[in-house]
Amino acid sequence: MIEFLRGTIVHTERETLTLEVGNIGYLIYCANPFVFEKNEQDVTIYTYQYVKEDVIRLYGFASRKERGLFEQLLQVSGIGPKGALAILAAGAPIQVVSAIEEENENFLVKFPGVGKKTARQIILDLKGKLNDVIGDSVSTVAVLTDEDTNETEADALEEALEALRALGYGEKEISKVKPELKKEEQSADEYVRKALQWMLSS
Repeated sequence: MIEFLRGTIVHTERETLTLEVGNIGYLIYCANPFVFEKNEQDVTIYTYQYVKEDVIRLYGFASRKERGLFEQLLQVSGIGPKGALAILAAGAPIQVVSAIEEENENFLVKFPGVGKKTARQIILDLKGKLNDVIGDSVSTVAVLTDEDTNETEADALEEALEALRALGYGEKEISKVKPELKKEEQSADEYVRKALQWMLSS
């Protein structure tokens, strides 16, 4: 298994990014590729290799704990890689774990593709088994924390809105949260994190 890859992001799309490592480009599926800085040097991405029948894919994460939660979610009946990524994209691992431990079905059903039956199955299968994830409140969307950025407020906001679209949110939902985001100048990843928190709590 490939533990992690470290290199330069040379291309980003809605669900994937291409990481160049030693003149080799690795296609990696991520919860939200847009929060990684394109062309950033020495980006470390923790990976999970998914193999099933004729499908071989690399999934990427900002931390080992995020990858661990992804692996646990794959053990739940009815949740595949796409569903697990959607849950990671829409909430920080510590929030997801807390919802599972507290049996908060109302929180879990807010994730794309998760209905009441699946939420109940997640709780039944994973409650009490996520101690390794609970130990850290790393946010899936807060991959970069460098405040010394040259982004303008408008560019950062637009990048964040594009990331939300990539996560599957419609223009109606985005238009509701946009005024909230404009109140304070932030980096793109901070905008995304705040937007997701607002959407999940509303």
